[in-house]
Amino acid sequence: MHRYSKFQKIWVIFPIFLFILAKTSNNCLAQSNLLFKVKADPSVTKIPSSMWGVFFEDINFGADGGIYAELIKNRSFEFAKPLMGWTIQRKKATEGELLVVNRKDDHPNNPRYLQVTVTNPQPGSLGITNEGFKGMGIKKGLRYDFSMLYRQATKGVTLRFELISNDNRVIGKGELTPNTSGQSWTKQSTSFYATETDPKAKLTIWFEGTGKIDLDMLSLFPEDTWMKRPGGLRADMVQMLADMKPGFVRFPGGCIVEGMDLENRYQWKKTVGPVEERPTMINRWNTEFPHRSAPDYYQTFGLGFFEYFQLSEDIGATPLPILNCGMACQYNTAEVVALDELDPYVQDALDLIEFANGDIDSKWGKVRAEMGHPKAFNLKMMGVGNENWGPQYLERLKVFTDAIKAKYPDFKIIASSGTDPDSERFHFLNDKLRALNTDIIDEHYYRPADWFLKNAGRYDSYPRNGSKVFAGEYAVHADKTIVGNEKNNWQSAIAAAAFMTGLERNAAVVEMASYAPLFAHIDAWQWAPDMIWVDNLKCYGTPDYYVQKLFSLNKGTELASILLEDKPLTGQNGIYASAVMDRKRKELIVKIVNHSDKLQNANFQIDHAGKFKSSGLVEEMTGNLLTETNSFKLPAAVSPKQTPIKVKSGQLNLTLKPYSFNVIKVPIN
Repeated sequence: MHRYSKFQKIWVIFPIFLFILAKTSNNCLAQSNLLFKVKADPSVTKIPSSMWGVFFEDINFGADGGIYAELIKNRSFEFAKPLMGWTIQRKKATEGELLVVNRKDDHPNNPRYLQVTVTNPQPGSLGITNEGFKGMGIKKGLRYDFSMLYRQATKGVTLRFELISNDNRVIGKGELTPNTSGQSWTKQSTSFYATETDPKAKLTIWFEGTGKIDLDMLSLFPEDTWMKRPGGLRADMVQMLADMKPGFVRFPGGCIVEGMDLENRYQWKKTVGPVEERPTMINRWNTEFPHRSAPDYYQTFGLGFFEYFQLSEDIGATPLPILNCGMACQYNTAEVVALDELDPYVQDALDLIEFANGDIDSKWGKVRAEMGHPKAFNLKMMGVGNENWGPQYLERLKVFTDAIKAKYPDFKIIASSGTDPDSERFHFLNDKLRALNTDIIDEHYYRPADWFLKNAGRYDSYPRNGSKVFAGEYAVHADKTIVGNEKNNWQSAIAAAAFMTGLERNAAVVEMASYAPLFAHIDAWQWAPDMIWVDNLKCYGTPDYYVQKLFSLNKGTELASILLEDKPLTGQNGIYASAVMDRKRKELIVKIVNHSDKLQNANFQIDHAGKFKSSGLVEEMTGNLLTETNSFKLPAAVSPKQTPIKVKSGQLNLTLKPYSFNVIKVPIN
């Protein structure tokens, strides 16, 4: 065996010693000491109550198949293929026993119905099965409410219901015998309970007896909707929004406002009134992305403008509707309505204000009251157009603005600045809109993480007076090789947090901000990233959700300042920060991002005339890796963790972990 001499051993060990010493020195250097000066005395800049909100668009099956709790797909047979979503069950086919009948002249909004002729009274001879939206989420012990419109000349047909599990077992049964006859359509309901939980169930309706019956609006809802409203919204999804306490809800989009063409645009008047009178329309995201084609993606408008206003009210948020300005999506068809035919579009805007705010004896206020809400919704603002651009947009915007301001001088108009924050299109519109003293300009940013980090100071040089900014849609897009819910990783969320400190720091300019898109169904998404992911039974918040929630729950009432070497923090040493005072909660709130791979010792020197309590609270978010995500199995893997912190004579110290976001709350006596 070879043996080292003492001298040789020293030379083997010495380089290892030098390596360890170097690493130790580097770690010590990494733990740099930073002194942040926080000024918490009263500020002239108030934080708008609407600062942090949410943006809803029916994309990724966000409405039908998502927050709208209806379980039956194509309930009124109005899809392009009338029986899409349905499968016929029968032992022996008989000609004409199932017919889709069209009565377009009499019922243009809901022309089709199913005519069923039952000639074999034996159970299991004739039925139809609905597959739901990628299945039906069924919960053990929960009541399910079935309803339908029907018409029959004579009595004789009974409907028997079976909830069928994904492995073809019956997990719920019900029965309904229509109890009227004649030529009028009648609504009838029944309820039954599920015996098991299944995320991928389906519903079979068996027809028994003999006779002929016409059926429409076949509907199945769980009993546990939001606020137990019949025909309402999924409670768990609404709760995720309510927990954020958003300042506003922007709806209904997004690009569905524009439509692929003007015929496909969103028209709010078609979404109010009795649900059975609201038309079904193809969703513009149906075939927008060939790699995520969704031929069964339609809008039934069971979630319509009344429900949007009601949802906003429920969660304490200001409603923010966006209306079509006479322009279709410029990426699809770029179709525009002629200027001399723009009046109906403008009238829609005026009528919407009346629907939201008008007296119950006004035309549209009466419609609202008849839907169950005599009290006004207190609408204060509206977006005219979504991601529209060019001189053709400015021409149409002016017509809208003049008409709305003439009738409602204090009503705020939100104008589009196009699709991105840097192009010639943007600068053209931004300059023109500011020259027109537009109330609020809507800016959108879908960019890589690096863009958000570099633009944390974007609004530092914006004018303090004049038009305000609405960061109406933004999301950090991770590497293009990442798809689906994996795009919502910690890298995207922490970059958004860094950018949001810049939005908050410039609250004198930025009045509102909302992440986009909001919801995505794990089996039926078209676009990613998204803030909240759902399946048929559950939902979870991404790291982006928790970042947005931390800002929204801690928005404060007025701006404070936090400086490093007398400068705002826009990335120095990898640090991004903002600070606010909350006079209602009597707190100083500091939001600080360490976007470096080093531990950083942060020393805060707080200048305030009042006294501080001796302990505060830190809510820290960090990930084991920048690529870490949340999931249905680990829904809170990247989420805030609370720890107490000591405060002494306006001084506090905190070690900022690498790639971390911290919200520091210091109570004031």
